Amino acid sequence: MPDSLTSTLYDITRRPLSDADRQRAALHLIDWIGCAALGATTQAGAVFTAHRDALGTGRCSVISGGRSASASSAAFANGALGNIHEMDDIHRSAILHPGPVVIPAVLAAAEAFDLSAEAFLGGIVRGYEAMIRVGRATGPGHYRYWHKTGSCGPFGAAAGVASALDLDREGFVSALGNAGSTAGGLWQCRHEPVMTKQWHTARAAEGGFAAALMAGDGLTGPAFILEGEQGFFAAMAPDASPQAVTNEPDGPWLIYDTSFKPWPACRHAHPTIDSALAAREDLGDRLGSVTQLTIETYGDAVRFCDRPAPASEIEAKFSLQHAAAVTLLQGAPGLDDFGAERRDDPAVAALRDKAHVVIAEDFEARYPNHYGAALIAQLEDGRCLRFETRDASGDPARLLDDTAIRAKAATLLAAAGLEAGAIDALIDATLALPEAGDLSAFLRHLP
Repeated sequence: MPDSLTSTLYDITRRPLSDADRQRAALHLIDWIGCAALGATTQAGAVFTAHRDALGTGRCSVISGGRSASASSAAFANGALGNIHEMDDIHRSAILHPGPVVIPAVLAAAEAFDLSAEAFLGGIVRGYEAMIRVGRATGPGHYRYWHKTGSCGPFGAAAGVASALDLDREGFVSALGNAGSTAGGLWQCRHEPVMTKQWHTARAAEGGFAAALMAGDGLTGPAFILEGEQGFFAAMAPDASPQAVTNEPDGPWLIYDTSFKPWPACRHAHPTIDSALAAREDLGDRLGSVTQLTIETYGDAVRFCDRPAPASEIEAKFSLQHAAAVTLLQGAPGLDDFGAERRDDPAVAALRDKAHVVIAEDFEARYPNHYGAALIAQLEDGRCLRFETRDASGDPARLLDDTAIRAKAATLLAAAGLEAGAIDALIDATLALPEAGDLSAFLRHLP
């Protein structure tokens, strides 16, 4: 019998890591902490944080909830927090968010078993690798109905924890087999004003954590969970490309191909925001003479984010029209630009009403390897001005540097209520992890 895809993933994730690889993991870690700390201040965050005690108490950390959770409940609660404000990291071609699932699971394992900083950061890199490889293999038919962060996340969480705990091949394969056997997350939640997206990420983190932990204790799982006749691809991915799981086994770690999000909106809206920023700079005081806005982009951006009249904060974060309007009026969108005050602003509403969205063949052909959009402004004098973005800010082609990532985290932590001194200490301790022997200094500064 040939090796299963999960067995081959074991070999891929066992490759050695460099100091630079661990430093990259630390950047994603501080990015996630900022997202999670702010997420904890929301209504959804409060629900998940409060629920941790019902799942058992212990000595593991919940962001902004203290070190009083069991490992399983910490993975669950933290798994919810990082995705709430739509600022979590993303892999373009896999179309999923690794950070809010992989990091909570590996953090819970690191605290529960007193793992070294090296094992912790290594688990993050390897968890990202597995989650992204599975995600990029699923195909567009899967993404049409399944929230891939939820459906592919358990594989990443299980792989990250299994790697951090140094499970052998059999344990690693069983961990992914059992994690994948209950993976899910339907997109119906985006059609209603609900908190289900965070339930997806929480369950993915907790499920992957538990699957790895129990595999280490001898619980066996199906090796062919991905490609088997009644496995993940057969059931949930009608146009899957299984070879994408194991392509380029010696290529750069895929954490380097993961993007940081600069704006608090759905990633599909970011190319439109970038185009609107360019338009704002060019138009200046001519913005008032705009009679119509056309947003050209790829199909998934239209399917997910064509919302001309968003009625809630989450709908505004998934609205190309709203993203374009607020950006044109005031510049880079901030945390408060998707709430009721901005949605109901007459100037925003008027400009939003002038915008319509269309699928453009060029952007569709380049997606998902490139997220692009163009904003076309028609003026009163009949001229049409076009502003095009080929790759969104924060993607590998347009990297955010370390200073920008640090600044983003500081902004989110400040919005979550942390004082400047505490923010600097937390960021410094996190970014120092690649040289640290243990997690003690880092854990002392967690909010």
